[in-house]
Amino acid sequence: MFEVKKIEDLKKVVECIKNRGKKIIILSGTLGSGKTTLVKEFVKSLGLSEKVTSPTFSIQNVYSDKVFHYDLYNKGINEFLSLGMIEELDKNGFHFIEWGEELEGLLKEYGFDFLKVNIKVDKNKRIVECLD
Repeated sequence: MFEVKKIEDLKKVVECIKNRGKKIIILSGTLGSGKTTLVKEFVKSLGLSEKVTSPTFSIQNVYSDKVFHYDLYNKGINEFLSLGMIEELDKNGFHFIEWGEELEGLLKEYGFDFLKVNIKVDKNKRIVECLD
């Protein structure tokens, strides 16, 4: 569990994600909790200079074919599946899925190993957990 009070504190979370060795990361947290900010810091940690934005309306953003960023908030799991996005998870790289809690059962069923990152807002800080 990590306490995040400033952006620099996310480095510990980024290292946790990298050290777990899992390529699919489900990001769970309320609106504005910092899910996209975490992806921004992860992309920076890889030395990539691309601008990271939330894929809320596009469902997927890709950064240098190394980081795949999905957001199911608007489109939902059904559109994600109907667009064939589940096959994207086979691509080499890190796959961050915001609002992907509904996918967990399906990922397990298909044999995908994933890491769940829970972000909780607590006054002026975030409490972040990396759960296998």
